[in-house]
Amino acid sequence: MSNAALGQVALGYQLIWNALRQVAGVQLFLAAEEGKRIDTPQLLQSIGEALSDQAPQLLLSPASPELLGELLTHAKATGPWIAVQDTHLLDASLIERLFQAHQRGVPLVWRGEPGTWPSTALAACFARPMVTLTPEEALTGLRASLRRHNGEAGGSARHLDSPVVPGYLYESVASRALVEHCLDEQDAWGVAGWPVEDVLHSYRNQQMQPGQRAIAAMVQAIHADDSVERIEQLLSEEPTLAYRFLRYANSAAVGLRTEIESLRHGLMVLGLSKLRSWLLTQLPRGTSDLNLQPPRTALVMRASLMEQLMDAGESENLRREVYLCGLMSQIDLMLGEPLVQALGRLPLSSRISSAILDQKGPYLPYLEVATALESPPGAETRTLCARHQMDLEGVNLALLRTLGHARLRPAKGLLLV
Repeated sequence: MSNAALGQVALGYQLIWNALRQVAGVQLFLAAEEGKRIDTPQLLQSIGEALSDQAPQLLLSPASPELLGELLTHAKATGPWIAVQDTHLLDASLIERLFQAHQRGVPLVWRGEPGTWPSTALAACFARPMVTLTPEEALTGLRASLRRHNGEAGGSARHLDSPVVPGYLYESVASRALVEHCLDEQDAWGVAGWPVEDVLHSYRNQQMQPGQRAIAAMVQAIHADDSVERIEQLLSEEPTLAYRFLRYANSAAVGLRTEIESLRHGLMVLGLSKLRSWLLTQLPRGTSDLNLQPPRTALVMRASLMEQLMDAGESENLRREVYLCGLMSQIDLMLGEPLVQALGRLPLSSRISSAILDQKGPYLPYLEVATALESPPGAETRTLCARHQMDLEGVNLALLRTLGHARLRPAKGLLLV
């Protein structure tokens, strides 16, 4: 069917994390141009067809009450969740559509300003609320967490003195301690967004290590005689390990006469036996901190989206290269050092370094658009599409396909706590 309706809205996304620090859902922001109607049934159908059955839970978050009303009218019980912004419920006709959608079984999520809650009359319509804690509530939660760690609360009493409610969805959680309180202590359904700066700040005085799970999974894949493609995929899903592998492949210790610019080239030249030996040296130093998984996954998501945005007719080598561009685009956050310094240690393609460091070159359009889609849409997305002559429909379809592959995967490898 036609995906023309995808060209009538601008999209953006925010990942939702569960207690395993895996992608449990995606908040998909939608914004239509003011005064323009969209084909909502076709839009919902296009979104549903672009996502697989194994995709994370999708939460549609419309930017305007008009778009919310259209979604409430046409959404189905088997479709995505619909976020209902409390400030949009100022019109009696919209409230009536809300009740009708609830009666049809459409899963609805209330979303409001910090410190607010759904009215008693409407509360029964919502499967769960999406809450932003006030500074006072956040402080109360942190105090409750501290008391629990000090042994002052336990068992069934642990939830009673915290404003964080089990099963609820939370957003704008600003600190590592608070996100751990929400997910690990209060059994929140999920946290939308991640306090990346606060999590990485705790590693400011030490070298960031790749995840032990990722290293162990690669070792197991080599033992199982998996394909080079599968091993390359595993390596490309761990940005810090991929960076270290490229440094190792180009080091004097390896002694190659040619520069290694890609993961695939490195795997083919070094061979799996040497790769396994190198991985085993990395394993003891690997980190088991699950709070680092969301920043890694976010980089992988950006890289995957850039690959999807590239013209399907391009060669596999170029697709791998643009993926690597996305993977390295914020490697400075993972390494804790300036981006120029970090990338200067690798013999990357000039196309990659130009896009990341100089904001120019053939990969810049993919990097700029993929980055813009990581937040609620505004005029920037449409402006970038026009500047780079990229079709909004194609950009949105690439995003949906990328999100469709961000499926919830059971942990493999070492069982680490």
